Parts: sequence; C-alpha cells; structure tokens
Amino acid sequence: MELGLIGFPLSGKTSLFQAITQAADPNAASGSKWGKAQVGVVKVPDPRLDALVAMFKPKKTVPAELRLVDFPAWGERDGKDAGIAGEMLTMLQKTDALVHVVRAFNNPSVPSDRGVNPGRDIANMDAELAFADLTILERRVQRLNDQMKAAKASDRAQLQQEKDLFERIKGELEKDIPIRKQQLSEEERAVIHHFQFLTTKPVLVVLNMGEESIGEGGVKMPPDIKKAPSQIIAGICAKLEAELIAMSPEEQKEFRGAMGLPEGGREVVMRSTYELLDMVTFFTAGEDECRAWPVERGSTAPKAARTIHSDFEKGFIRAEVTPLKALIEAASFAEAKKRGQVRLEGKTYIVQDGDVIEFLFNI
Repeated sequence: MELGLIGFPLSGKTSLFQAITQAADPNAASGSKWGKAQVGVVKVPDPRLDALVAMFKPKKTVPAELRLVDFPAWGERDGKDAGIAGEMLTMLQKTDALVHVVRAFNNPSVPSDRGVNPGRDIANMDAELAFADLTILERRVQRLNDQMKAAKASDRAQLQQEKDLFERIKGELEKDIPIRKQQLSEEERAVIHHFQFLTTKPVLVVLNMGEESIGEGGVKMPPDIKKAPSQIIAGICAKLEAELIAMSPEEQKEFRGAMGLPEGGREVVMRSTYELLDMVTFFTAGEDECRAWPVERGSTAPKAARTIHSDFEKGFIRAEVTPLKALIEAASFAEAKKRGQVRLEGKTYIVQDGDVIEFLFNI
C-alpha cells in the first residue's frame, strides 16, 4: 500500500513523516526542504503474525508494509506555489490513498501567515486536488473533440459517449463533488480508471494537534471537524511523536501511559489507513516463510491469490483455509486437519480477516 503525504507549509507534515518512519534525523526524514518527495517504508506490526512465527519458526518473516511518499508542502516547491503538476502529479496518481496533514496547533515559535484554521485548510486542499483533475478532464474533452472531427461516422458514437461521460464528471467536480462521491457505474469507473484522478482516492485527514489537546484516552478532536464520506479524521501530536523516537520502546510505552495516549501516532495512521482502504489481512505460513498479505475487504480467493503471484490467480484450483485462531489452538496444520478446521474453498470464497491460506493452482 502506498500513501501520499500532503499538506500546506508549517502543518507539521515533516514531523509526522519522521514519526511514522522512525527517522531520527529530520533532514533525512523529508525531502520537502529541497522541493523533492522523500520515500519511507514502514513495516506493519501484527501480533497474529508473531504468533505464527512462534509456531513455525520460519527462515523468513515478512510483515505487511506501508510505503509513505512525503511530498513537498504546497508553496515550498522552488519558492512558489506551482500547483499539482508534472512529476509530483504523476507520483500522487500512483498512490492508493492520500494523507492530508492539517495544522491544528498554536505555537508562537512556529508562526504562520495562514493562521490556524483546520476547516479552511481541508477545503483548500480539496480544491487543489479537484483543480488538478479538472485540468486533465478539460484536456481530455478537447482531445475527444479533435478526434471526433477526423473520426469515421461509425466511431463517433463511442467518442461522443466518452465525451459525455467526461463532461458530466467535470460538471459535478465543478460543483465541489469529488469523483469518488459521484454516481458512476462500474463500466464508467473502468473507463476513467487509468487516468488515476486524485479525487477518486480516499483521504485520511490527520489533524496535527498541540500537546494541550492530549487527554485521557488520546488526542481530543476539535468539535467543528466532521468526518466526510471516503475520508477519515485522526488526531495526533506530531511534534511529541517525533521526539519520542529517541526513546526505547519500553520508555515510549511508559511515557504514553503517563500522558493518557493508548496508542502512538504511527499506530493511529496505520490503523486508520486500513480502515480507510477497507483492508483485511490473510496469512501464509510454514517453515520457510510466514507472511502477512493485506487485501481489500470482499476479495475472492483468486483475487487474494493474485497478490502473491498472477499465476496463482490464472491457475487457481482451490484454497485450503484455516482460521488463525483454530490453527494456533491446534499448534499444527496436521492437527487442524484432524479437527476438521481446514476447509477447501473455491473461486467464490470471500477471504476473511485472519485466514491462513494455502493456494493450490496449476499453470
């Protein structure tokens, strides 16, 4: 899974990237200072995978990963606000979701000409993303107009249908309706899929709060911030999280307990990302390797098999599925089979969170 980290200047985006990637050097944590994107990879901790490792003692352990791309803050690219274009647009289009870091803290030592207004910054970022999509839509409509002039009569109907679709999407977007919320059929979404419009992507809004917002049970959210469809709101204190990197895991846990924080900012972002993308995790396990595989909720067994290798989907025969809890209790696949806990599932089986699966295929 790849996340694009975006935000306006002085939002604390760099501190969040530093905290999530556990980078101790702030200059190494972000390329924003130089107007370039910086990439970090985070391994997702999962106690269920740990349990499988304890059982099988594999030669190799592979947790799920989040790839985080930290983009330069708006207005900090070459000293001017260049909008979303070029290489930056291309990289953003490749992400699975966007993480918008919004300033929600007051700190005189970090002055901002913009002031602190989370609601405004969320709306302005939505407008930036929409403008990038509108630019692509306008170009596409113009190209279709040019193609229709030279097209054969037999081809014009299809070109007109595509033009009507893009003009309808453009009209809705101009009414501040992101493409992810527009009423489009599966066929229509398939037509626009390869354009990778930014407003089709789900958005995780991270409010960067001050330490005064931390209370028992976590960070207290501003009362006027509301969750929108395909958008999740999370609150963390990026400055505090970045400072905790220097501590040992035990010291961090003790400090968070004293502060009333049940989980760290890194865990908040990971959990929220899985919720945002509606992901579940299945596992493969054995003496050679134990591995976690995130897939979209509702994935069939062949689609899940494709995450391992495309041949697994093409030659799919069946899947041997064992619930993780049952496997742990049985302490081996052989015992789980004796207890009738291993099921044979076909192409229509919907993979469940925590399934341990062996795929049988033939190419």
